[in-house]
Amino acid sequence: MISKMTRYGFILLSGDKEAFISRLQEIGLVDITRSEKPVDERSAALLQRAESHRQIIGKAEAHLTEIEREIAAFEKEADALRPWGEFDASGMKALEQAGYKLHFYAVPAKKFKAQWAEEYPVQVIAEKPLVHFVAVLPAGADNPLPVPEIPEPARSYKAAEADAERLREVLRKETAKVEDLRARSEEFEADTQRDIAALDAYLATVAANPAAENTIVTYTGYAVSDSDAALKEQLDGLDAYWYAEPAKVEDAPPIALKNNRFVRMFEVLTDMYGRPSYDGFDPTPFLSVFFLLFFALCMGDAGYGIILIILGILLGRSKGMKDLSPLVITLGVGTVVVGFFLHTFFSMNIAEWPLFEPVKGIFLPDKIAGYDGAMVLSLIIGVLHVCLALIIKTIQATRNHGFLHSLGTWGWTLLIVGGVIVGAFALAGVIDAALTKWIIIGLGSVSALGILFFNTPGRNPLINFGSGLWDTYNTATGLLSDVLSYLRLYALGLAGAMLGYAFNDLGKMILGDGGVGNWIFFIVILVIGHTLNIAMCALGAFVHPLRLNFLEFFKNSGYEGTGRNFRPLTNK
Repeated sequence: MISKMTRYGFILLSGDKEAFISRLQEIGLVDITRSEKPVDERSAALLQRAESHRQIIGKAEAHLTEIEREIAAFEKEADALRPWGEFDASGMKALEQAGYKLHFYAVPAKKFKAQWAEEYPVQVIAEKPLVHFVAVLPAGADNPLPVPEIPEPARSYKAAEADAERLREVLRKETAKVEDLRARSEEFEADTQRDIAALDAYLATVAANPAAENTIVTYTGYAVSDSDAALKEQLDGLDAYWYAEPAKVEDAPPIALKNNRFVRMFEVLTDMYGRPSYDGFDPTPFLSVFFLLFFALCMGDAGYGIILIILGILLGRSKGMKDLSPLVITLGVGTVVVGFFLHTFFSMNIAEWPLFEPVKGIFLPDKIAGYDGAMVLSLIIGVLHVCLALIIKTIQATRNHGFLHSLGTWGWTLLIVGGVIVGAFALAGVIDAALTKWIIIGLGSVSALGILFFNTPGRNPLINFGSGLWDTYNTATGLLSDVLSYLRLYALGLAGAMLGYAFNDLGKMILGDGGVGNWIFFIVILVIGHTLNIAMCALGAFVHPLRLNFLEFFKNSGYEGTGRNFRPLTNK
């Protein structure tokens, strides 16, 4: 949910700006309106210094990679030169002065003809892996052999090996330096945070509004209303006049989200799209549930869920990826539950296992009304997701604009959500066909009034009618495509299951009647195959559920994501 915000105004002497901002950083509760980017040379220098501290290890590692690339290039050169052995470049120059020139060749053994040595002054230098040979011809003579020449060696292979060895020594020294830098990573991160805090404070300082011929300055800040009591006690000790009032929508205050531990894990996804406006709604509670469900459906395998849980536990033990651990574990648990419901374990159908015979009734049926069960489930989830979005849109429109100015939205929600509910009751046999017909006629008639005639109160009815018809066309075609988009949940799950099944089948073919060697290849095929499949499934299971939430759900719920994050000044 969106936290209530309090707007604070501060008035102080110009000379007290830096001390005032420094004190607010210590308090760590107030978001002072400030620039998001450097505004002058000093702030640009602070940003550059912060980035240099953060990138120091990365640059050192990149330097190691460049050295390794150069070593590989010298080793490749040495391998190409080795068949020619050691030679004296001065001897080649003496030969050229005598009017002759060496021509170099390297051809496969089957293309080399022994009679060439009888017809031309040819000398074979090496025979593996290619036949390397030279021909001594008068200077300026054309190539008489039916094979192309290669460039003459620029130097001996030992010179290239010496360069490679020299760089290996450099690599050993640079590697030791990088290891030392890695050991000091926490120190560099602390330096980075100090520089960022200094930049933040400076940007806040220069954001002051001067008044009274620059003798005083004013600031505007925001804080979460839950912290008002503690904050006001701190502010009373400042050399500044301050006042507080509830933040208004027109103030465009920063947005702080207040969610439970589970929902908080998914706030990063909301921030990828944008935080809500102050009069909007927080989509994270809905995003958390549906993203988890969609991800699990796209993975669709209980065995893959176990792998994700193990990966999440391992991430929790690493410093750099520790924050991702709870989210990965949660996605893994969701995948295990949904994968079990879909009766799939490493692309094997566990519904056929005698072990699960007692719980077979809770598995998803292979067919629902004659159609693939997973496909029907995806469409049902899509309809429910869109209906929920429409309900949220209606509630928000009524809250922000009033009932009369949201009759058009009410009309669509009543027609679509009501129609879905009535259709579900009719399919379940709760109401008969005749009653269903009259309920649908009633819903359609009432909805039409809001959609076609009262969509914008106070406007010309003919304009309302035309606008309603256009809206009807767009909504009808848009909703159909929106619902069909949820078939991707079925398609991705099916694709992953089929690919995993193919690896299982390939492993069985290799295993044959058994044997140590066959078992080894069988295990290798399964490990490599399912590892690749998990990686591809995880990629699709992240991107497509995100798309369904960002496009289909956000569009139908009217969510815009135009708010900015709450970033209180802090020295941490």
